Amino acid sequence: MSNLNLKNYMEDVVLKKLNSLLAERSSICNCDHCKKDIMAIALNNLPPRYIVTEKGEIYSKIDSLMVQFSTDVTAEIVKAIEKVNKSPRH
Repeated sequence: MSNLNLKNYMEDVVLKKLNSLLAERSSICNCDHCKKDIMAIALNNLPPRYIVTEKGEIYSKIDSLMVQFSTDVTAEIVKAIEKVNKSPRH
């Protein structure tokens, strides 16, 4: 197999948006365990965006600027925050 780096770009999108949402809400636990639980729940409910090349990353970044894409990501993260906040595992 060649030396290609396969990456789910959605992980970066969710992490960036999650950090932004947690910064706005001090009442939500932002320990590593809770953040990973929130990310896992949100990512399982969002379509993956796998990239291999820089060109693929550019297309994914352009796609992430679309309003509906941003709304879908935010909605899934908020649902995940509510779920983890009700039953934190830390």
